[in-house]
Amino acid sequence: MQIFVADVVGVAVAQEVGALMTAILLAGRTGAAFAAQLGSMQVKEEIDALTTAGISPVQFLVLPRVLALVLMTPVLTIYADLFAMLGGGLVAITMLDLSATAYVVRLVQVVSISDFGMGLVRASVFGVLIAMAGCLRGMQSGRSASAVGLAATSAVVTSLVLTIIADGLLSVIFHVLRL
Repeated sequence: MQIFVADVVGVAVAQEVGALMTAILLAGRTGAAFAAQLGSMQVKEEIDALTTAGISPVQFLVLPRVLALVLMTPVLTIYADLFAMLGGGLVAITMLDLSATAYVVRLVQVVSISDFGMGLVRASVFGVLIAMAGCLRGMQSGRSASAVGLAATSAVVTSLVLTIIADGLLSVIFHVLRL
């Protein structure tokens, strides 16, 4: 019976939990940072200066942030997956008297590349949503220090809500596609 711990941990982490944990951390850290950076640029009128100079703030400030998060969220998700599976193995070995070899062998048998693929697709979508929410709230920020703080808070909340909605929608899509 204990051997099924590897099944549950491996599949759940690879398909969903790793990407979701990563997204929650990035929403709190990076989404808020994007909003604060862009909000402070609003306060200092740097965005207005870019517009006056004929440089699109969206192309110059938003696009690189979105691309960076879209590329890094799957990488961070892979780390989260590996450490979560390692943690699950540690619990299975120490508390359930399962051997390390049995856990690893079962994990390799059960978890497929498509499971990791679903998690990485989720991670990419979450990366886009978190970056867009952070940048949107930062660009919408008012021109005071308190407005920057509110923009950062709003970015985190917006990112988390969008991530949860996207996670549900992706679950339905993957179920319909029988992945």
